[in-house]
Amino acid sequence: MAKISKRQKAINEIVDKNKEYDLVEAVSILKKGPKTGFDQTVEVAMKLNLEQSSTPIRGTVSLPNGTGKEVRIAVFCKGDYEGQAKEAGADFIGSDDLVKKVSDGWCDFDVAVATPDMMKDLARLGKVLGPRGLMPNPKTGTVTQDIKKAVKELKAGKIEFRMDKQSGIKGPVGKLSFDDTAIIENIRVFINSIMNSNVKLQKVQNIRSIAISSTMGPGLRLEKAQFAVK
Repeated sequence: MAKISKRQKAINEIVDKNKEYDLVEAVSILKKGPKTGFDQTVEVAMKLNLEQSSTPIRGTVSLPNGTGKEVRIAVFCKGDYEGQAKEAGADFIGSDDLVKKVSDGWCDFDVAVATPDMMKDLARLGKVLGPRGLMPNPKTGTVTQDIKKAVKELKAGKIEFRMDKQSGIKGPVGKLSFDDTAIIENIRVFINSIMNSNVKLQKVQNIRSIAISSTMGPGLRLEKAQFAVK
């Protein structure tokens, strides 16, 4: 029999694996998990009773309390847009020079934003940006002429969600150091945004499970009914 680590033993003492928790109780338990030397990320994971091929789910959500992570943003633009990007706080700004840098393999950023006129140049970066989920897309607001707004929203906590091939959706919703109220608010906004993104998700039976976890802590299943769209 495999030996249970001290951390796992501590988790087993506070989590009932057979229970689906109320959100407030679940966050409280998450906070009681074994301590680490870093600020753990809190994540939501949803499993859907839908197929990606027939019902692709994708969108964005602005978390009211941010993610707690410093987001590095690369903006592909020219002319006056460069000034907008700089003023909004973009980390990397450029046009042909930035395209070449990425084509050579550099991808040291979390989100890419581009003006519409740059998309023809970014097309050749599909094999680099695509697999990393970094290709700008009009549906997520990362292809836009309002560069200032896009960058500010991303810096403030706007994140993307999408269903994967296993019918799952997951995303970071803050840090464990956030107070309970901030974590709970972020989680509700994240889950409600996903459920409102497609009419099929407004039927709880199309959601197999919802769970929250921290980087090194426990995973807790949540009662689905508490998120039902009213």
